Amino acid sequence: MLDSKLIRETPEVVRAAIAKKHLEIDLDAILAIDASWRAQLQEVEALRSTQKGANSAMAALPKGSPEFAAKVAEMKAVSSQVKERDARLKETEERFRTAMLSVPNLPHASVPDGRTPEDNVVFSLHGAHDEPRPHALPHWEIPGFDRLFDFARGAKVTGAGFPFLVGDGARLARALLQFFLEEGSKAGYVEVSPPIFVNAASATATGQLPDKEGQMYETTPDHLYAVPTAEVPLTNFFRDEILDESVLPVYRCAYTPCFRREAGSYGKEVRGLNRVHQFDKVELLKWVHPATSYDELDKLREDAERLLQKLQLPYRVLLMCGGDLGFAQAKKYDLEVWAAGQKRWLEVSSCSNFEAFQARRAQIRFRSKESGRTELVHTINGSGLAVGRVQAAILENNLESDGRVRIPEVLVPYFGRAHLSFQ
Repeated sequence: MLDSKLIRETPEVVRAAIAKKHLEIDLDAILAIDASWRAQLQEVEALRSTQKGANSAMAALPKGSPEFAAKVAEMKAVSSQVKERDARLKETEERFRTAMLSVPNLPHASVPDGRTPEDNVVFSLHGAHDEPRPHALPHWEIPGFDRLFDFARGAKVTGAGFPFLVGDGARLARALLQFFLEEGSKAGYVEVSPPIFVNAASATATGQLPDKEGQMYETTPDHLYAVPTAEVPLTNFFRDEILDESVLPVYRCAYTPCFRREAGSYGKEVRGLNRVHQFDKVELLKWVHPATSYDELDKLREDAERLLQKLQLPYRVLLMCGGDLGFAQAKKYDLEVWAAGQKRWLEVSSCSNFEAFQARRAQIRFRSKESGRTELVHTINGSGLAVGRVQAAILENNLESDGRVRIPEVLVPYFGRAHLSFQ
């Protein structure tokens, strides 16, 4: 959530920043609600001042006198007005808060202009993605793939996009999760095992609600949401708390299954493991001092990149343009791994700085040593990494002539052997 003062005092700056994201927001309507709220607030405060004055005057009058009776009548009239105006004020305040939840975060000055994914900037490129791999196939075409990644039985049990992972398919997923969490620990992230269902307040705090409501699975009658990413429960760990400045930055990592409807996705981009409704992911998250947040974003991105480097997978880093940035992010890098069989890039991590946007919604603050006052932290997160698409890249890039898949050397201690077999 943005600071309402920013919208009120510099509306044209906010308009220009939102336009960079190519989003349509009726800022005039929001400013009108804000003006109405402030006018009503002044009216209520004036009535309360009158009420207080009448109360003081009444206390100085003899009970039973005509003047006392007149003041009692005046008090009742003013009290009725205060009650009525206060109810209207609260209603307007709620309308303003709801309207503010529709306003996106503003992009950082370093975010490039652009409208579509084609306008994203290649920030860096790593590994020989164009190296010939004569045995590479799209992973869903590898003979025996369905034995390890059983989409048909998953659809029978749950629905499309909920595969069973069997044998070496499950073993590879577990090996990747263990590797990601161990590497996160080495980089200073404290591991957390969070709830995988959250309430609406948590989803609103991180920006999933109301922006991505249609993508989330909701339970009834409890109205809890299955997490689309561990970012949601992790960020809310410190919701409504004030941290000591000395503890910043705080690093955490977490594994959760993730649940997303991914409505409207079709074609080859959703084949196999490319896009499913349930997948495993490790999330890296930081609560940081505003003065260091962009340095911390670069460090987090490097932590995520290091995983791909150790897996010896070709990848690239994209700096996202304004139109592909997302509702809540101020700046975002996407890490995309090369899938040799499909001959395309697959996103495996988004490393984002939200600045104070999530912290203001969640009221996560720190107390400044210098001023003694509270300030909002900045939140930063990124996948470290998404398991399904990394699996797809390993299957495609490391497929050998005999139909087996070579396991990256760093994964062998976790997987237990040097090759995956589809038999």
